[in-house]
Amino acid sequence: MFGASDRSPAHAWISTRLIAETVLVYLALCAASAWTQGLAPGPRILLWPPLLLVLGLWLDRMFTVGHEAVHRKLIPDRLWLNDLVGIVMMAPLLAPLSVVRKIHAFHHGQNRRAPKVATLDVVILPAGPPWRRQLARSFGWLTWLLAVFAGGFFLHSLVSVVLFLLLPTKLARRVSPAFRGWRTRDRLRAWLELSTGAALHLLVWQLGGGALWLAVLGLPLLAFAWVWSLLLYIYHYRTPIGPDTRHNVRSLRPNRLLSWLLLNFNEHCAHHADPRIPWYLLPRHSSGDASGTLAGAVLAQFRGPVFVEREPS
Repeated sequence: MFGASDRSPAHAWISTRLIAETVLVYLALCAASAWTQGLAPGPRILLWPPLLLVLGLWLDRMFTVGHEAVHRKLIPDRLWLNDLVGIVMMAPLLAPLSVVRKIHAFHHGQNRRAPKVATLDVVILPAGPPWRRQLARSFGWLTWLLAVFAGGFFLHSLVSVVLFLLLPTKLARRVSPAFRGWRTRDRLRAWLELSTGAALHLLVWQLGGGALWLAVLGLPLLAFAWVWSLLLYIYHYRTPIGPDTRHNVRSLRPNRLLSWLLLNFNEHCAHHADPRIPWYLLPRHSSGDASGTLAGAVLAQFRGPVFVEREPS
């Protein structure tokens, strides 16, 4: 965990305020999205798309609150409550907390240690004739653009969840080292967490039908998939690759609105240097080498993946 001073009543109050703010704003945005369904087509077309985008951004905020729970620093003195809040925050996203925690631990421990080890922007070019390498380059470009700019990273995460839930553990470990230590009870807990999210979606559908589900969960989830994929790798894209995994990361310049929305996640170097630091203390631990804006970091990803020649065997 983190220091005893951080487990003070002040920390408890900050976490309580964060949870309340996040949930209340989410409910207000859901109510606004449902309200637009009663408008005439003209006003609805004008209001609904930006509202869905805001909902997608706010679902990303909810995931970030869940990320605090993943690191067990949201409510560190009551870990059962910490995990319960994390499960609730990720329920609309159908993201089991246990799976996210397992994958995220691998990310922190192995972040860009070597090409294709916890890297998302590296494409290994095959040996052989030039046409094979060119085909690999073209395919790498296409999959990268789809992953970042068309919600593909979210689809990748869904596949990861399915693998964690369904694959036998021995086979799963062959697929990815992130599965090491994954136990049957972890799988059962993940199923329960996923069922909580599915029950939420089903309840909304039962109460208000498909139209209400689309307005408050279905389409906002698509917006979140797009936003999350855009932002997922901006702190690691084309950063160094090497054994000191804490340094294979970048921070972005703070912006009052975005820092509030992202819970200071722009101070990503501080987060990777010590994942135990709670979100509101990250600026205090800033290394001062932040550069670039959020928009610039997103657009920089149009440079495409990094291509690496396969080493001869």
